[in-house]
Amino acid sequence: MRIFNVCLVDGVHFNKEEVHYIKQRTGVIAPVRRANITDRNGVVVATNLPTVNLFTKPKRVSNPSLIAKKLNEIFPDISYEDFLIKLTKKSSFVYLRRNISPQQQAKVNALGFPELEFQPSEIRVYPQKELLAHVLGNTDIDNVGIAGIEKTLNDRLTNSTKDLRLTIDLGIQYAIRDELIKAKEEYMAERATAILMDINTSEVVALASVPDYDLNKRDFKDKDIKFNFATLGVYEAGSVFKVFNTALGLDSGKIKIHDKFDARFPLKMGRHKITDYRVPPKWLSVGETLIHSSNIASAQMALKVGKDLQIKFFKNLGFWDKIQNLEIFEKGKPIHRSEKYWLDHTVATAAFGYGISVTPMHIITAFSSILNGGIYTPPTLVIDHSQRQSKRVISKQTSLDMRKLLRDVVIEGSGKNANIDGYEVAGKTGTANKIVDGRYIKGKNVTSFVSAFPISNPKYALMVIIDDPKPTKKTFGFVTSGWNACPTGGRIIARIAPQLNIKPNFDTSTQREKILEKYGIRN
Repeated sequence: MRIFNVCLVDGVHFNKEEVHYIKQRTGVIAPVRRANITDRNGVVVATNLPTVNLFTKPKRVSNPSLIAKKLNEIFPDISYEDFLIKLTKKSSFVYLRRNISPQQQAKVNALGFPELEFQPSEIRVYPQKELLAHVLGNTDIDNVGIAGIEKTLNDRLTNSTKDLRLTIDLGIQYAIRDELIKAKEEYMAERATAILMDINTSEVVALASVPDYDLNKRDFKDKDIKFNFATLGVYEAGSVFKVFNTALGLDSGKIKIHDKFDARFPLKMGRHKITDYRVPPKWLSVGETLIHSSNIASAQMALKVGKDLQIKFFKNLGFWDKIQNLEIFEKGKPIHRSEKYWLDHTVATAAFGYGISVTPMHIITAFSSILNGGIYTPPTLVIDHSQRQSKRVISKQTSLDMRKLLRDVVIEGSGKNANIDGYEVAGKTGTANKIVDGRYIKGKNVTSFVSAFPISNPKYALMVIIDDPKPTKKTFGFVTSGWNACPTGGRIIARIAPQLNIKPNFDTSTQREKILEKYGIRN
């Protein structure tokens, strides 16, 4: 009796905050409102539009051939045969076309067939189109999340009509995506990706990967275009890992900042040799190891620290597992050897980014913790800090030392192309051979640049990745990160720093020297 009462007498009732479905006069249950998603400033990035679904009850259809012909004229993308199959189904209900436009509804009405009925519905729309493609994801035709935040937070979006507010800043997102598109074209790369993070809270202010796609178009033959490299793509990051290796060494107490390492000769590890690329063959200090990006010196540093401390540190930085509680469905799991097989040669190669693969999101979150005073906070895409727990990973003094060392890399080392006047950029480049079908391919690289600014009081961390850049005249035939990912990062910082309300901090003595040089005046 109760079921009869609910279905045919009173209809279905829900609290407004918990509405999922309403019972229409047609007797068909139709989906209703899904919460809006906005950026951090309240700009709508995902919302709903009212629409209608065209359906019928096949048992009541009197002339299926004629109706199929007429519907094919209104909806030419659906064949006559497909309509006929639906109209002659042995079923009590069938959708003929979902989410039709008002014009199409008027044309169907004008046909005058009472068997054709309409069901009120909603369609998910994305006003910013491609801008947040790899953040938001999609819903299916029933408005159920199938990718990105739409999938991970599907229950939240359907159980409440309150707007979901992201940490993303749409203006910053636009600027970064625009620079990535230019970089992808300039370096003829397969892909370009960037993440901007608040260095103290781990809030993701921007996350973009190109190529991308219009979220309002759900049918793509090229599935690779939906691949979110920032959170799903695991890769060997190369020399970017020297940041973590150096921080570990200093924090362990086994390495002092003025220690020197012999980089005059290749380091033999069994049948293999660790070599350097364009590094002066000499004894290198810790700072010079980073400036010149020496694999040999970095490996010696790691071997001095040892396996146990290295693995413990990597685990503490989140490099052993997927990033927990990140509000996006596509999350990559790091690839690494088990502790049993983490031998000396793995300790050595991991020091400069080989033998362990992680996602860009892993790297920028860990990098933020190295430079923000030593506190690791899990990343987030939603303005809600209730479920995140921070932890100390290095001492404050080690963090201060790393700021100075990485600032020197940008002033004197491979990061020079990101040395933007006034914004005190610090960072590290990384170039890693690309793995295709389980093999390293000569001439194919993934280049990275991870940075923070302004380093005197760090506020933001930026990571840029260029996948398989090609040599150009402008790069003098080089494909290493100092010639592509690094200048891209510099252009991004120069463009977004004013938007982020970061005031330039010009050193007066440096400015004076530049002015004197400009006008040919000698002291």
